[in-house]
This record gives sequence, C-alpha cells and structure tokens, in this order.
Amino acid sequence: MVVVVIVAIFAAIAIPSYQTYIRRAEASKAQQEMQRIAALLERHKARNFSYKGFDLTTQSLSTPRTYSFELKDAADTTKLLSATDAPGRTWVLKAITTDAKNFNYLLTSKGIRCKNKAANLVTYAGCGVGGETW
Repeated sequence: MVVVVIVAIFAAIAIPSYQTYIRRAEASKAQQEMQRIAALLERHKARNFSYKGFDLTTQSLSTPRTYSFELKDAADTTKLLSATDAPGRTWVLKAITTDAKNFNYLLTSKGIRCKNKAANLVTYAGCGVGGETW
C-alpha cells in the first residue's frame, strides 16, 4: 500500500511537469517555424519585388501538433498572399493553437511579434490585452 501511495505522489508531480515541457516545446517549434516562414517570405520578395504570390501551402512546413498557421496580406486580411488581387506589400502570420493553456502567436512584416494565451485576442493588428512580445 505504501508503494502505491509513493508511485501516486511521483505521478502527481511528474505528469503536470511533462505536460508543461511538451507545451513549451511545441510553442518553441511554432516560433521557429514562423521565423523560417518569415525568411522564406523575404527571399520571395527579393526575387519577385513583392510578397504577392507566396503560397504557404506549397512550403514544406514543420507544423507542431496543436498549431495551425494563417498567412494573410496585411493590407487586406481577407486575402491570402497567393490571391491574384492581393496587394502583396506586407504580410501577417498567425500561429493558433488548439491547446487553451499554450500561446497563440502573431508575426508581421512590420515587426510586430507578440503572443497571448487567448486566441480570440490575437488579431492581425496585435495581441490585445494580456499580450506580450516574444
């Protein structure tokens, strides 16, 4: 009986620590992937003099398990950069997670880099109340 109690105590300590570790690892991977996408966007602009025509779906992404990426034209966030009528001068990239305890990220061509745990507060303009830079 004592052994079972000791194992239960270890499990009560180890499981939350492991879950926190996994969340941090996924958040870090999302940040790295966003920076890689930003570098790809800058390379595309250097070749084409515009971000227009960049298609995120054709890139080989290393998307973390709980994240999804949204890349839009910053001038008109209803349009993807790959749209034929997108201006293509600026971009915004969001990484949204399905894990409510993890961060959602925003990165823009204008230099905004912020995160917030509330996905509804991360807009294409900023991270809202409680947002912080990364």
